[in-house]
Amino acid sequence: MFPESEILFPYRAIAPLRKERGPVWQELVNRVASQPDGSEDTVAFTLMMIRLCNCLHCDQSSYKASLGCVSCARRTVAAAKVSDAMMVQAFENSLREVQESRLVTHPVAVAV
Repeated sequence: MFPESEILFPYRAIAPLRKERGPVWQELVNRVASQPDGSEDTVAFTLMMIRLCNCLHCDQSSYKASLGCVSCARRTVAAAKVSDAMMVQAFENSLREVQESRLVTHPVAVAV
């Protein structure tokens, strides 16, 4: 029904958020967007955005879903009533959660 909407915040929606806030936020988005999908940073950023955008309660028939994930995320980030430093702190908290939960696996070097 809405081809630009997904169930949860997608990797492709990270880079478009770059200009929604100040230089501290832009630096974070540049850092995360430059990494491949599935890296610790991208997983942590996605977790933070899922919480911020309330993706778990998004209904595919809702107005938010009709906007699409990128538009919803842009509006949410721009309207957040916290400083860029607090947004970065939320990211760092999510990153710590990802690292502690081992959601991202690292390749293991094998001795030959």
